[in-house]
Amino acid sequence: MDFKNTAALVTGGSKGIGLAIAEALVKRGAGVVITARNAAELEAAATGLNALGGGKAVAVVSDARDYASLESAVQAAVTHFGGLDVLIANAGVGIFKPVQDLSLEDWDAVIDTNLTGVFYSVKASVPELAKRKGYIINLSSLAGKNPFKLGAAYNASKFGLNGFSEAIMLDLRPLGIKVSQVMPGSVATYFGGHTPSEADAWKIQPEDIAQIVIDLLEMPARTLPSRVEVRPSQPK
Repeated sequence: MDFKNTAALVTGGSKGIGLAIAEALVKRGAGVVITARNAAELEAAATGLNALGGGKAVAVVSDARDYASLESAVQAAVTHFGGLDVLIANAGVGIFKPVQDLSLEDWDAVIDTNLTGVFYSVKASVPELAKRKGYIINLSSLAGKNPFKLGAAYNASKFGLNGFSEAIMLDLRPLGIKVSQVMPGSVATYFGGHTPSEADAWKIQPEDIAQIVIDLLEMPARTLPSRVEVRPSQPK
């Protein structure tokens, strides 16, 4: 992939994995639209990305649960960079409670963001991606194959996302659009209200996931790694 002529959309791009992926793309010269719900965090992230040199970052306030806002993010890529080559569907939330304690609002927040939000991102992006034979990379989780206690909503969203990703890979392959899913285990991020610290040094780091994304994008056009599972090499 010629990153200097690549336009990408990264949802949930203001911190954590999304920001690390955006940084890797910008450093290689790509144009990147990043989205998040928090305008202040998003603008700070875009400012930092643009200070790196190389490519350019554009911030678009967007909620993965709002289809119109994702259409606006795609349009921003077209306006600023002439089109869209890559969608990184990364926005996600985690609420971890016993099923008897999950509220209807908790369930909706997780499913609507982690599953429906990816559908919305894909739906909004496909017309532009088809023009350039683009690439969709969905950030899933090992929780999409390994259920755990307190994970009813999160597991359901990621099990669903894995099935969705595999099905759309088959739908979109004839259009020349690649689809991959990356399924990390423990990653040192702010996810679920956690604040990364030195105690998280054993975990996968956000830049490690970014490297996987770059590796996927650099694969020959004839080759499609449809699923990547990644774990800490020395888990605690």
